[in-house]
Amino acid sequence: MGDAMASRRRRWTTGTAAGFLVGSLLFVLGVPLSLDTALSPVVGAATFFVGSVFFTVAGFLQLVTSAEELPPVSPREHEPAWFAAFGRPRTVDWTASGIQVAGTLWFNVTTLRGLLDASGAGEASAAAVWRPDALGSVAFLVSSALAFAPEVRRRRHGHARDRSWLIGALNLVGSIFFGISAVGARTDAATGEIVNAAWSNGGTVLGALCFLVGAALLLPRRGTPGTQPTA
Repeated sequence: MGDAMASRRRRWTTGTAAGFLVGSLLFVLGVPLSLDTALSPVVGAATFFVGSVFFTVAGFLQLVTSAEELPPVSPREHEPAWFAAFGRPRTVDWTASGIQVAGTLWFNVTTLRGLLDASGAGEASAAAVWRPDALGSVAFLVSSALAFAPEVRRRRHGHARDRSWLIGALNLVGSIFFGISAVGARTDAATGEIVNAAWSNGGTVLGALCFLVGAALLLPRRGTPGTQPTA
């Protein structure tokens, strides 16, 4: 791995970790802010939305990092180079990253709808707010399960082999907690109340804390020469 590539991946890895760290912290803070009756509901909703944006930025950086490792494909005659890229063999890392990005985009939708609803600018139904939350939670769970594979951890955590298993485990457990949160946040059609507030709020806080610690462990330590192995 060349020095320039190693430096670039280090920056991308740092950006990925920082994005997930800030986004997770905002999700942790969003729960008590949304429960504080002295504050406008917009405060908590805005905190969740901004946190989801940080998740999306981090997810795209992870996707870019994994895409760079895909083997190149030469375009056929009269075929644009960008089109040939779609025929490149994929890795489990790239697949996990792509699913993760989809999950972050669903979180963008659900938190934006929640923010618009809290501010009175939107009239989304409870189901419309919850559905992308559930889809995002499923995407995170699938992505984290794929990312726990040794192949993916070897690619992503070349700079953190001593804590790679813990990073993967924290992200997987965090996704499970987010799934529990989504189950608890579903609205009962008969009563109009969420199914289980404790599951919804507790799952969000615990899941975000897992992601926060995992992101902190992913940050390259000072003096680390590279972020990923060449294999």
